[in-house]
Amino acid sequence: MKIIYYLEITSSWCTWVEPVWAELKIRYAGRVDFEWKIALMNPNDFPDSRAQCDWYYQRSGGTVMRSPFMLDSGWFEPERRGLYRAPNLVAEAARDFGFTGDEIRLALAQAGLREGQKIGDLKTATRVAAKAGGVEEKSLAKAAESAAVQSRIEASTAEFHAHQINQRPAFVLTDAIGDKTVFSGLVRLEPLAAAIDAMLGDTAAYAAHQAHYGLPPKAIVREQS
Repeated sequence: MKIIYYLEITSSWCTWVEPVWAELKIRYAGRVDFEWKIALMNPNDFPDSRAQCDWYYQRSGGTVMRSPFMLDSGWFEPERRGLYRAPNLVAEAARDFGFTGDEIRLALAQAGLREGQKIGDLKTATRVAAKAGGVEEKSLAKAAESAAVQSRIEASTAEFHAHQINQRPAFVLTDAIGDKTVFSGLVRLEPLAAAIDAMLGDTAAYAAHQAHYGLPPKAIVREQS
């Protein structure tokens, strides 16, 4: 079974769901393959001002999540007009240096959404990631600006939209018997865990049936008259 987590580094909801992602990886270690992919937000998905951004943070972190802390909107820069590709490019580029886990993108999210660093700037994002991974900044920046990395995040964003969803975080669960479950925008552990348990259970039942009864009979081939 596999679960793909579609995210955007500057998405507050992706920040709130990270403990759930970490818990799922612990709970289903060895039984589920976990992968994350970048799904870039559109420029008009971003707030128009810091005041608006703080309003959203009060709603998501306070009213909904009951968080003991509020996110920091210091990363927001109105002159960018919703273009914050840099941290996503850097997180994707870090894969080329062996960082396929969560550590680099979490460091970027921490710097931006918890510390208010302006990670929309490529130099800032690269510095944060390089420090977190012990990577040479120039090499990481060069990779982040490469056509290959940009092509990868554009492809994963298109893949996200192909599921006909538009909310991040999103989770796409697939299993060995062809079932697929899609969650878009949910940040709670319970529905995700319930779906995973159900899919693992069905897959195990299929395997048990095959072990007892073997493969299904072959289809009858009828000659055409």
